[in-house]
Amino acid sequence: VYRLLSLPELPEALLPEAVKREARRVVPVSLDQVHLSYQSIPAPKGEKRLFLAAFPRNTADALLRTLRKAGLEPSIMDLAPLALCRTIDEPKAIIIDVRSASLNIAVMADRVPQVIRSLSLPSEAQSLSERLPTIVEELNRTIAFYNSSHQEKPLDTTVPIFVFGDLAAAPDTWQSLANSSGFSISVSPSPMQSCEGFDPSQFIVNIGLALKAVSLKKEGANFSLVNFNALPKVYRPKAISLSRILIPVGIVIGVGFLTYMGFFVQNTRAHTDALRLQLASIENRIAQQGEEIVAVEEEVTQVEAQIVPLEATTGIFETKLTNLGGEREQVNGDLSGIALNDIAVNNSIELKDLSSGTVGLRNVTHTGGQVTVSGIAPDENEIFEYARYLRSSGRFSAVIISSIQLVEEEEEGEEEGEVEKIKGFNFNFLLK
Repeated sequence: VYRLLSLPELPEALLPEAVKREARRVVPVSLDQVHLSYQSIPAPKGEKRLFLAAFPRNTADALLRTLRKAGLEPSIMDLAPLALCRTIDEPKAIIIDVRSASLNIAVMADRVPQVIRSLSLPSEAQSLSERLPTIVEELNRTIAFYNSSHQEKPLDTTVPIFVFGDLAAAPDTWQSLANSSGFSISVSPSPMQSCEGFDPSQFIVNIGLALKAVSLKKEGANFSLVNFNALPKVYRPKAISLSRILIPVGIVIGVGFLTYMGFFVQNTRAHTDALRLQLASIENRIAQQGEEIVAVEEEVTQVEAQIVPLEATTGIFETKLTNLGGEREQVNGDLSGIALNDIAVNNSIELKDLSSGTVGLRNVTHTGGQVTVSGIAPDENEIFEYARYLRSSGRFSAVIISSIQLVEEEEEGEEEGEVEKIKGFNFNFLLK
């Protein structure tokens, strides 16, 4: 028996009891005769929707006892119609699986089996053609039942019918199903790859069972949402109790920890006694050093009193040194402006061709904001040119030509007794 249950939203702890109460209402046999399995499926907010399956207890128990006699411990069990539905990649479809002695018909909608009919066929000896009228009748009955309870979205001819088992091997019988229902009929492709020559339609229930553990995750997939383990809890492998493992391990760890702490306390006591002896010696040294510190502090007080006048004197010298540094920079700057790269500074008279830019300087005296420059040049024009040069430097606010004086000096010639006269002009500048 398969049912879709709708319950109000409630805590998970109350769900098992609520399912049992609802199952007593919708399952047409006593719950003592069946095993129950269920799974939550998507539902609107504030509502709890469940897919419920109830299957015969005596049949399942006999099968599971037989497996245990064979030394096998099953971990997962499924119901054949649900395994069939899990192989269809369609949001809405009709599934027909015909075997020699059984018939399963399921209607899938919104990826959930909405109606499932499972029944036994009259005899294994009958041919498929003899069983076909029963199959057609059950198909029409299933479609009519679904449409009567889903009048807002009934099954129409766009919904595909997928056949498996004996029907898949006899496509000539499909016409009878199509004439009675008007739906298109085909064999559904297997969701798993298979070897060449292998007919997956004959083993579709086995494939559906395998898909319980092998998830088919792909974009846009429409496989069934129903996938619960139908194996009753009493037959499931016993879970390993963590308490059985953790309690002995905890005892061993606790004993070891207490033993370690005992040794640790003994070692700590011995170490503490040794530290106390060292502490007494250190305290004696501290007392001696304290007396020395007091004496040093008295000396520091005396020295600090002597430092105060020295700091005042140091400040005076630093101020003078700063002023001298500024004056030195001023003098160096003035000298660099007076003795440019193309001006020769000489203590002796040295006349050169001023076309190459050379003036002979004899003396440069720097006093405060004034500079006195004396030198010699071949002619007056070069003296004026030099004065203009100084004015254009922008360093001096005034360049005053104090004097220009013609001088002649004698010098021995190359021949004996020969005397040459050298002519030049002495000049004096005052720069401010």
